[in-house]
Amino acid sequence: MKVNILMSTYNGEDFLAEQIESIQAQTFENWQLLIRDDGSSDRTPEIIENYQKKDQRIRFINADKRENVGVVENFFTLVKYETADYYFFSDQDDVWLKDKLEVTLEEAGKYDRSAPLAVYTDLKTVNRDLAVLQESMIKAQSGHANTDLLSELTENTVTGGTMLINQCLAEKWQHCRQLLMHDWYLALMASASGHLVYLDKATELYRQHDNNVLGARTWSKRLKNWLRPHKLLEKYWRLITASQKQAENLLDLDLSDENRDLVKAYVHLLDNPFSERLKLLRSYGFRKNRAFHTFVFRTLIITKFGYRRK
Repeated sequence: MKVNILMSTYNGEDFLAEQIESIQAQTFENWQLLIRDDGSSDRTPEIIENYQKKDQRIRFINADKRENVGVVENFFTLVKYETADYYFFSDQDDVWLKDKLEVTLEEAGKYDRSAPLAVYTDLKTVNRDLAVLQESMIKAQSGHANTDLLSELTENTVTGGTMLINQCLAEKWQHCRQLLMHDWYLALMASASGHLVYLDKATELYRQHDNNVLGARTWSKRLKNWLRPHKLLEKYWRLITASQKQAENLLDLDLSDENRDLVKAYVHLLDNPFSERLKLLRSYGFRKNRAFHTFVFRTLIITKFGYRRK
């Protein structure tokens, strides 16, 4: 069994060594770590090269050409760089718990490799010094973990750093066009054409600090949003319309009639007149994971308040 761990780095000198060492400390040891740097200007490349010299399982795949392409394309390049049976995604600033690979691979082994598969887990949010802020990010932020296409269309609960995908799913990822994030799109593909599986177990410490590309929702972030309601409205609409464009990519896959109809209904939801939008919301049950966010989402879809077609 070949296992590739994929790490995207960018100016990660503060925490990178700790994350690499948490991977080296895994109870499952038969892996290789492929690292692609996204044009760092700090000591990140030097740190990667030092670990590569000491551990033959670690490979710096673009040491000589480190152009900036963004996190989604960075991970896409890593997935396509070399085939494996299973792929894990790693951020540069987290810490993996020792049995992360072992327990996730054990779960993945229960499924036929000929069908697309993504397995993800819970995680603990911590501060920069690894003090625990939330024992369960899933419970604190989403209420429950998505495993079906309907839920995942409107809201992602998959954190890439906890995710495993199999080769069958990796083959289906063909481009980076109109993707919000790689983890969300991979979860959509898995739920639409195979299996999206959640393990109710924290397997990593998800570090929150000033330089996170993305991070956990905090009260300070929420307060900033509510103090600027016009910006919050724009943010809601950006998320809705971007998630529709992302979902449209699923129509290129071999889907069941039921899933194809579901995706089409979501993608074209705003193109319909008022009565039809109301009907589609009721018949398909498009919603968010939290009651308040469902209320906001459905109110915006029904009224189209503040909507600007692009």
